[in-house]
Amino acid sequence: MRNIFQQDNRFIQEVNGNLVFCLLKMMRNQEETVHVKGKSKAKRFILVAFTFICSYVTSFTIFPYAYWKSYFGMPIFSLVIDVLINLVFCLVIVELSLFIDHILNKKISWITHPIRRLLVQTLLHILGTLFLIICLVFLYYVFGKQNTNQSPYVGLREGLYTVIAVILWALMVSGLNTGYYLLVNWKTATMTAAAYKIKAAEHKQLAAEIELQALKLQLDPHFVFNNLSVLSELILKDQQLGYAYTENFTKVYRYLLVNSKKKLVPLSEELKFLDAYLFLIHNRMGSGSVFQINIDESKLNMLIPPITLQIFIENALKYNRTEEEDPLVVHIYSNDQDELVVSNSLLPLIKKPHSTGIGLKNIISRYALLSDRVPSVEQSDKTFTVKVPLIT
Repeated sequence: MRNIFQQDNRFIQEVNGNLVFCLLKMMRNQEETVHVKGKSKAKRFILVAFTFICSYVTSFTIFPYAYWKSYFGMPIFSLVIDVLINLVFCLVIVELSLFIDHILNKKISWITHPIRRLLVQTLLHILGTLFLIICLVFLYYVFGKQNTNQSPYVGLREGLYTVIAVILWALMVSGLNTGYYLLVNWKTATMTAAAYKIKAAEHKQLAAEIELQALKLQLDPHFVFNNLSVLSELILKDQQLGYAYTENFTKVYRYLLVNSKKKLVPLSEELKFLDAYLFLIHNRMGSGSVFQINIDESKLNMLIPPITLQIFIENALKYNRTEEEDPLVVHIYSNDQDELVVSNSLLPLIKKPHSTGIGLKNIISRYALLSDRVPSVEQSDKTFTVKVPLIT
């Protein structure tokens, strides 16, 4: 019964969690919709105001002084009606322009067919504007004959100029709307590209972590079997040394388990791990390798990716001889450039092992995500040196 109640509680918690998630998603979508609608209304208001102002600017340029003298001589009511009609006409022009552009955005892309889109859009705006002008003139002659004696006279030339000016207004509105559309698309494309870069970096980090895990799995079986073999021998020969070996073996694996998922650890912790790790190597390989450690105390609180030193030491032991007469010397120290340096003498094996380079590649990949500084590798006839930045 208790298990049934626990399952029911978990089910209820999951349902509540899903409901909360859905509500939050709906609220977010609603906020984005309101934001988009607000931008659309602001754009319409600006375009209508722009067209309305342009209409009077061009009218003052086209019509002579006598026209405006007669115009301002009309009754106030007639002036207000004329302004309102002009405002509605500008609003209709803007809406028609936005409608044409909206339809063409679905039919003809600016990216794939820019010339075709420009020609079709220009032609449709001219035809649409001419249709609106014809409708306006028709309405004027049908409903405005009774006020003809109060309206100033408009000549044929001024009427033609007005038609051209209205077409230009419509084309300017279309140009502004197109510019806004292309700017928004460019911003969206830029943000999408940035999102893809972030995703690529995340995938790169994931790949680096997978490589690190693969590297651990590659090293751990050999490491375990070798150390267990050494431990069994030490227990038979020297129980005290066997106990110390077990303690350091435990420290090494505890460090690997605790810090395997961390991006960075203090250098002081990495060095403690190194002490236990070198104890195992010394008792396993004897005097065939010598490790010289010289780290400035001021660098101990700086950060480093975990298990970095193990990878470098494993590489040094893998590709070089370890003989008591001519031991492998590994020097680990810090420099004034806030770098940790691992340098080993070169004692090449007669039969060189196959090298995948996965260890160094993994370190470089991790540093690419953690810092703007990258590790460097230097090799001469006598030494192989790796420098890794210490991160603050």
